[in-house]
Amino acid sequence: MEAIIHFCEQLGPVKSALLATTFTWFLTALGASTVLFFKQPKRSLLDAMLGFTGGVMMAASFWSLLDPALEMSKSINGKSFWIMPVAGFAAGALFLFLMDKIIPHLHINFGKNESEGLKTDWHSTTLLVLAITMHNIPEGLAVGVLFGASFAGVEGATIPAAIVLAIGMGIQNFPEGIAVAFPLRRMGVSRRKSLWIGQLSAIVEPIAGVIGAYAVFHIQPILPFAMCFAAGAMIYIVVEEVIPETQRDKYTDVAVMAFMAGFLIMMILDTALV
Repeated sequence: MEAIIHFCEQLGPVKSALLATTFTWFLTALGASTVLFFKQPKRSLLDAMLGFTGGVMMAASFWSLLDPALEMSKSINGKSFWIMPVAGFAAGALFLFLMDKIIPHLHINFGKNESEGLKTDWHSTTLLVLAITMHNIPEGLAVGVLFGASFAGVEGATIPAAIVLAIGMGIQNFPEGIAVAFPLRRMGVSRRKSLWIGQLSAIVEPIAGVIGAYAVFHIQPILPFAMCFAAGAMIYIVVEEVIPETQRDKYTDVAVMAFMAGFLIMMILDTALV
């Protein structure tokens, strides 16, 4: 870990965020690549992977973003410290809510007639990719924001914490890549195209990561707002998208236990390794 921290210190906030989010994208691609070698996994496994993803995202939202953001805001804003984090959290959730209502998309285990957003005649694969792309934007933003905060020297944000968040996002991106590629394959998409589309859905993470790191490093007063914005967006995704997708079949208990496992693993990473 010390070697990685030293390397990140030499790179700076933006390049570190780019490297970290490229890592998270790579693990998405690695997960999606399993479609080349394996047949369709059982629905119970897909539900478990989605549940695990939700658990990691939920834990990361608190331990990596909300909690340190509140501590930062206390040192910056005194008694009114809660205003900026609350505003950021609400803005993140509202941003995803508006995107959800405007951008046509289709959740992983939903039928074409259950697509959300503005009505369109786009193909189901396009709608599915748009849904996962929306999912990945706040993940990349969260990693970038935390790297920017750590390099800005803000109390509560450290390079190890940013690295751990990137590792956690990467861990949950591997099963996410699987959960994207195989439904595409089930829709009749070729194996190679399923891999291509599956990895492409996460390419927004490096973009969002670089934007987040650059913005908060150069505009430090928005740090608590930006971190809570990312947290609000991720929690919105977990509650509105991930959890409902795992509760549509008979494997709800499997998904719940996987959610708890994902939460615990991310909590351990954030508390034991930082």
